[in-house]
Amino acid sequence: MTEPRLLLCTDMDRTVIPNGFQPEPASARREFNQFCQRPDVKLAYVTGRHVSLVKRAIKNYALPLPDYAITDVGTKIYQIAKGSWQQMADWEAEIDQDWHGHTHAQLKTLLKPISELRLQESSKQNTHKLSYYLPLYLEKDTIIARIEAFLNEAGIEASILWSVDEPKNIGLLDVLPKHATKLHAIEFLQQKLAYADEEVIFAGDSGNDLPVLTSAVQSVLVANASDEIKKAALQLSQHNGHGDALYLAQNEARNNNGNYSAGVLQGVAHFAPAFAHKANTEKLS
Repeated sequence: MTEPRLLLCTDMDRTVIPNGFQPEPASARREFNQFCQRPDVKLAYVTGRHVSLVKRAIKNYALPLPDYAITDVGTKIYQIAKGSWQQMADWEAEIDQDWHGHTHAQLKTLLKPISELRLQESSKQNTHKLSYYLPLYLEKDTIIARIEAFLNEAGIEASILWSVDEPKNIGLLDVLPKHATKLHAIEFLQQKLAYADEEVIFAGDSGNDLPVLTSAVQSVLVANASDEIKKAALQLSQHNGHGDALYLAQNEARNNNGNYSAGVLQGVAHFAPAFAHKANTEKLS
């Protein structure tokens, strides 16, 4: 019988990084670190952060070093071995096709007439990621429709992702190649590493995680996610026919809530009970 294995893909901010408003269970990160050190678990961070900010977060929040990192909202994939972070060139070649020869600079010029958009810092941009701030008081759907019209007219295949930076109270809008989403990056990594569907679990908390949370990928929505995201995730996953693939982490008790990495481990126990049983056995030994 084949030994069970797990590819655990998780967002970082407000998922395993406790930088939201809700409290983090005291032992959550320690238990998460212990779990990710298991030889049958491969860890992949899936984040909007640039690679330098991923490395900084790992150090500042005492997070486990991943085996893989999908960064910049799916536009880069790194393999980490012996401290070396190597980009996967075959992933970049795949997503580059969607922009049909257009560069980052050309897209920025194309969208310049949309004055409501404010360009994010250079550290948050890359070859296949054009990122803006958008105030929350503006009608985002109307502005996104205008962006789509400009891109369609230029023959550019793009994904437009919206999320909210809660601590800073500002909207975040990313323009990416159509296939440079977290979902497609996870699927690419799964296929490259030959993991079966039941061997992959994703965890997230925000709007830019919705494409994965509402897909066929087994997904965990941590308990500290907003009510708006929880409602949207439930509705969309049911609509897409993947209701059974979504688990909402629960606040079971005061000292055993489903916030952040505690919620991630809750989801692992739900989808992969064999791992939860083995983890409990190891703790008791």
